[in-house]
Amino acid sequence: MKSKTFFFLVFLCCFPLFLHAQKVVMIKIDGAINPVSASFIHEEIEKAAQQKAVCLMIQLNTPGGLLQSTRSIVSDILVAPLPVVVYISPSGSHAGSAGVFITLAAHIAAMAPGTNIGAAHPVNLVGRTDSLMNIKATADAALFICRHPELLSGLLHRICSC
Repeated sequence: MKSKTFFFLVFLCCFPLFLHAQKVVMIKIDGAINPVSASFIHEEIEKAAQQKAVCLMIQLNTPGGLLQSTRSIVSDILVAPLPVVVYISPSGSHAGSAGVFITLAAHIAAMAPGTNIGAAHPVNLVGRTDSLMNIKATADAALFICRHPELLSGLLHRICSC
């Protein structure tokens, strides 16, 4: 009986050593993509890596934002030392324009029920532009996706699986 009690106590003492909780860092982006949100995501990727998190999860709800900030976020995600998960949430949220690029850059993308993604088309926030500038902005955004095969393959996979 003493040996069973001893082994039981040893088991109780050692069992927690075999259970190692894994850390997931979660941040929320709820609004336009801009230099502040780009800096925030950059810093959180670095912090999550320093904390040895298994991944960084970005809860995303955005109508879009600035192309330069989007490029910065996409670049940070593509070179992140840990997986980045983009979760479009809560229900009713969407990832429009810049959100599409950010979601496509993620290692894992998920959507809560009742959310949507789309309209990855550049818009001018300053005023009206002529059709030539619209064509140039659209071509630039399309080439940005094409220069990153991982974004393009993600986009094609999502389009073909619909």
